Amino acid sequence: MTGHEKAQGPKHKRDLTRRKVLAAGAGAVVAAGVGGTFAAGAFAGEETPAAGAKASGASGETCYKLTSETTEGPYYIDADKLRRDVTEDQDGIPLTLRLKVIDADTCKPLADAAVDIWHCNALGVYSGYEAMGSGGGGGGGGGTPPSGAPTGSPTGAPTGSPPAGGGGHEEPTDDERYLRGTWRTDKKGEVAFRTVFPGWYQGRCVHIHTKVHVNGTWTDAGYEGGTTCHTGQLFFDEASVLAAAEVEPYSTNTTARTTLDEDTIYPGNGTEGGLLKLKYKKGAIARGVVATLTMGVDPEATQDGTGAG
Repeated sequence: MTGHEKAQGPKHKRDLTRRKVLAAGAGAVVAAGVGGTFAAGAFAGEETPAAGAKASGASGETCYKLTSETTEGPYYIDADKLRRDVTEDQDGIPLTLRLKVIDADTCKPLADAAVDIWHCNALGVYSGYEAMGSGGGGGGGGGTPPSGAPTGSPTGAPTGSPPAGGGGHEEPTDDERYLRGTWRTDKKGEVAFRTVFPGWYQGRCVHIHTKVHVNGTWTDAGYEGGTTCHTGQLFFDEASVLAAAEVEPYSTNTTARTTLDEDTIYPGNGTEGGLLKLKYKKGAIARGVVATLTMGVDPEATQDGTGAG
């Protein structure tokens, strides 16, 4: 387990009053398209899972249970790309992520909520933090550990700033924004993203970060105001991860992998804790995966992302 996601330091101040739409980038959309819907929750040209597709994960959410809050981690970047396809030029197994957001008290869908997702690529690298390497290097548990026994004894009181990765937010090191995006829930509380199956990095199992923002306003400039009512992580079962690990470029990722059971962020409570339901063709996961989850949230709450799993 890496310290950077195990415990948060002082809360990183974020300005959620404005979420800008960037004109650059193939994934950018105009404001008029922000509220667009898609037939049956599918992307154009997307095939439904074939007969015999494997389904994994626990079945049946209980709507009155809150989805577990987990730590935000150090690599959140305030949403600056309103888009459903966050893939950009990243290689990996195609992943369609379908989420439904409901009020855990009333079980009613939350329409017009802003949902953020962000995750590492197949080799464990986060956009915005490429200089930190796999999983963020010193700030994310990647990189190469030192060899040999330490020499000498420390003297005096420590000086200077704490080392990177102590649990707080890390400032981006570059302008890349692949595998990050925000989209609006429809009247059924549903939202879908096209991305790739995440990889892994030292100290963490395979996961996707997510946030849900409510009570804001969608404008020509994006999403303004509101509060963050949920900060969580979405998880993948071991069978799917082992299958994905046989496919390039995942098979070239030599970083030691933490299993779902070993991960100290995953709450261990199935779909309530963010465990996705997955569908893919058995023996042919490379063709693509469809992941779904219903998230029960408290729209009156404010979650700052400091909660542990």
